[in-house]
Amino acid sequence: MTDIEAVIQVEHPDIVCTESVAHDQSSKVMSVSEAGTDPTSRTFYYYIESSDFNRFEDGLRNDNTIAEFERIIETRDQEAIYCVEYSGEGILLSPVISAANGVILDKENDGSSWLFRIWMTEREDLRYIWDYAQQNDIEIELQRVNEYASLGNTDAGLTDSQREALLVALETGYFEEPRNATLGEVAAALDISQPAAGGLLRRGVRRLIISSLLDESKTQSNYKPDADIL
Repeated sequence: MTDIEAVIQVEHPDIVCTESVAHDQSSKVMSVSEAGTDPTSRTFYYYIESSDFNRFEDGLRNDNTIAEFERIIETRDQEAIYCVEYSGEGILLSPVISAANGVILDKENDGSSWLFRIWMTEREDLRYIWDYAQQNDIEIELQRVNEYASLGNTDAGLTDSQREALLVALETGYFEEPRNATLGEVAAALDISQPAAGGLLRRGVRRLIISSLLDESKTQSNYKPDADIL
């Protein structure tokens, strides 16, 4: 059994935040993957790069997919972290990816389109995302699919504790967007403290990323959607 890491590119004017980035074409929107999310809300955190935050915020105000936003902190020149609450209008792809048993590793815009890097246990589950896109007139392109040994069958440099923590977090929905489990709930399932659980997850994800990147030149395969998904 193998896990896959897929990169898909999607585009549709009604995808959340698309109007905002169209208004400020200098902007780059990237997900803050380590930020906690209340699973009952539509609140998300993003790294934003922009040459003009006022222009970007004008785009947010005029974007009907955005209910509220707040600039939390400017991390450096032309970079900031924003808290964004979706309005419930528009197209939100994270529930679709979660329904396909996928975990969003990264999300960022490429102009008015969006790139999602997704971890999945079955390549066939990509069909669910593909069918949703086709049914909703969303332009979708498969950029890359990499295959890796399953998390349950390889150490990837992981300790037993890190592997257990990652699997528990995955099963409880901690990696979904919005999250279906808090870090506290993951810690309770592991019977350890919340800081200890957070440390295991951070180190485990780091080991997986290092392992994937080091092996990428050997394991990367490019697939055509028509041949391998549909």
